[in-house]
Amino acid sequence: MKIAPSVLACDFSRLGEESLAMEAAGADLLHLDVMDGHFVPNISFGAPVIKSLRPRLSIPFDVHLMISEPLRYAKDFLQAGADYITFHIESDSPIEKTIETIRQGGAKPGLVLKPVTEAQAVFPYLDQIDMVLVMTVEPGFGGQAFMEHMMSKVRAIREEIDRRGLSVLLEVDGGIDETTGPIAARAGADVFVAGSSLFKQKDYAAAVKNLRERCAGALSPQG
Repeated sequence: MKIAPSVLACDFSRLGEESLAMEAAGADLLHLDVMDGHFVPNISFGAPVIKSLRPRLSIPFDVHLMISEPLRYAKDFLQAGADYITFHIESDSPIEKTIETIRQGGAKPGLVLKPVTEAQAVFPYLDQIDMVLVMTVEPGFGGQAFMEHMMSKVRAIREEIDRRGLSVLLEVDGGIDETTGPIAARAGADVFVAGSSLFKQKDYAAAVKNLRERCAGALSPQG
């Protein structure tokens, strides 16, 4: 079970310190949401901000591109130090070319599905990617309520990954906390993006540990 704090929920005036604190707290990935104000109705930050964070942190960067043309900007995020780059299957860029560009640039590519997109849309690309991100809220804003009906999509993708013997990570993002995380874990998720539920806590290490244990515990016979 991997925990990926979303910096979208942190105090942006202390972005570096907050990111370092989550790394020290034992987070597995740092989730960085990039929004262009076109693909989603919000704007966050771009490659220069990520590049400024990279020298200060050793934690892998999980960069989620909520932008219309990920291929056009992929090299910027590769040069900024992204370890994973996930982009939306609903974007305007050619999917296979974008995947290829990310991998050739040294990062691990992944695909993201909005709530309206069926699980089967990602099946043709599973053997080309390292991660699938299922949005459990509408992308664009933090603090939204978890959509439990997305778990049927998570289950379908997990079944297909396992059926084909692939080592693709299955990530969920949106409304993830100590209650919803275990629901997603039982559906087959193994990477959990959490924003508000982590950054609102005073003790980040305890929050990360608790979320990881709750998600892992959901898979035990007693869970």
